[in-house]
Amino acid sequence: MIYLVDTNVLLRFGWRKDPQHQLVRAAVRKLLQNGHQLATTSQNCVECWNVATRPTANNGLGLNTVKANRLLALIERLFQRHPDTDPIYLAWRKLVVTYGVSGRQVFDARLVAAMQVTGITHILTFNTQDFTRYASIGIVAVDPTTV
Repeated sequence: MIYLVDTNVLLRFGWRKDPQHQLVRAAVRKLLQNGHQLATTSQNCVECWNVATRPTANNGLGLNTVKANRLLALIERLFQRHPDTDPIYLAWRKLVVTYGVSGRQVFDARLVAAMQVTGITHILTFNTQDFTRYASIGIVAVDPTTV
């Protein structure tokens, strides 16, 4: 099975100073040992760059672009990245209308659209509640603490 790895997990995986770094690494290791594949999207990489370079006072990591580049390179090396495609946009457009999605939740809907287009059913995320509305279409949100 393929798991899409959400941005909040990717950041904790790559940032050793995060208090949940070891927990995330253990979850990733266990999934891989159990034969699962781990993937990400271009959107996740953009979101990682955003958080990595955002000042700590604004809930970011406060990294300069050189360090952010190293973090992103690690993520790109370890997780298969699915590219953006027009079918993802079309699936996203349908999701946001069908589920009445607005505000920040549109980004999660875009991840779900990418999952639908690529045939991924599981997402590894700390924000499982953000994906519960998509359970009816087969999306399963898994918290790393439960792996």
